[in-house]
Amino acid sequence: MIFAMLGEAWRAMGANRLRTLLTMLGMVIGVGAVVLMMSIGQGAQYAIKQTISAMGSNLFVLLSGNTSSGGVRSGSGGAHTLTVGDADAIAELPGVQTTAPIHTGNAQVVYGPSNWSTSILGTTPNYLEARSWQVVSGAAFTGSDVRSATRVALIGKTAAENLFGDEDPVGKTIRIRQSPFVVLGTLAAKGQSMDGRDQDDTIIIPLTTAQRQVFGTQFPGSVRMIMVQAATQEDMPAVEKSMTGLLRQRHRIREGMDNDFFLRNLTAAADSAEESTRVMSLLLGAIASVSLLVGGIGIMNIMLVSVTERTREIGIRMAIGARERDILLQFLLEAIIISVGGCFIGLLLGIGGALLVETLTGTMVIISANSVVAAFGVAATVGIFFGFYPARKAARLDPIEALRYQ
Repeated sequence: MIFAMLGEAWRAMGANRLRTLLTMLGMVIGVGAVVLMMSIGQGAQYAIKQTISAMGSNLFVLLSGNTSSGGVRSGSGGAHTLTVGDADAIAELPGVQTTAPIHTGNAQVVYGPSNWSTSILGTTPNYLEARSWQVVSGAAFTGSDVRSATRVALIGKTAAENLFGDEDPVGKTIRIRQSPFVVLGTLAAKGQSMDGRDQDDTIIIPLTTAQRQVFGTQFPGSVRMIMVQAATQEDMPAVEKSMTGLLRQRHRIREGMDNDFFLRNLTAAADSAEESTRVMSLLLGAIASVSLLVGGIGIMNIMLVSVTERTREIGIRMAIGARERDILLQFLLEAIIISVGGCFIGLLLGIGGALLVETLTGTMVIISANSVVAAFGVAATVGIFFGFYPARKAARLDPIEALRYQ
């Protein structure tokens, strides 16, 4: 019985091929747009998550304050207000996982005939732990290297490629501002930061070596910044408050005076970026879903026209014994075929469009099974929903009046 109805529905749609294709076009565009937009949105979300993961978890950055001279104020880091002692004191606070004082700058690095200007970052071994940064070959420097100001270095992927090419950097000697450094290991690739900076274009050396032999410092023990990692995300508000109170006490800042340091919550900024991307992805999907609604209305309109055109046919079917549910099922099957067929074509176009966008623009897209199933399911449901009313109207026609219809 059902196969006979499917054959009849197929013949009915075949009698008006152009109209059927135009009706189906609404579903094709709707599903294709939803799949494409959700793929782009999910790709953007994944990229943000990768950036957050590369940055590290539960992180704060403390920056030195500014100076003011003759009415001219420097930016953050202009004054040397943070010290290694501050980092050690913060490490003792409840909820703090680790701290890493940092002294950084740029320098020209030379290896044989090659040279490259890169970021030089002086810090302690805790920095790699806070940043979740792995050493892929060789080994990291140790606390002993920091205490003795050893001239050793860890090199990032970008700096290694520009200085060594295909050669293995481990064990080789480079010169930073004419001082020789032995490369102990190479760092895993981190990619771009949230501000677009290449995190792999860096060389990490012991903090004391940077302070005494590379950049120097006006005040013994002073650093440009301190990275602090909280034990858990739930500890971050308490850690932020206790850090601020501790530094104001250590720096003898009186009540009502401004801090001589700047505190940045990197995790909050990253979470905000991720939430913005998620909301944008949902908005893109919602906007594209309007096309599904338009496609569903198109199916209803065409099915209503079909019912009107086939009123006499419906009357004849009822006169020879067709029941109300048979007529309902007949027209509902036509709506289902149109909506499901349009969904399938739309899926192919949406997936193809997403892959084309990735190829042409380099934008990351993620075509997840959930988004495909959701788009297909919603589109099919919309088509069936809007097809039900015309089918019900056809099923409730009076047989006598239907036979009289011209």
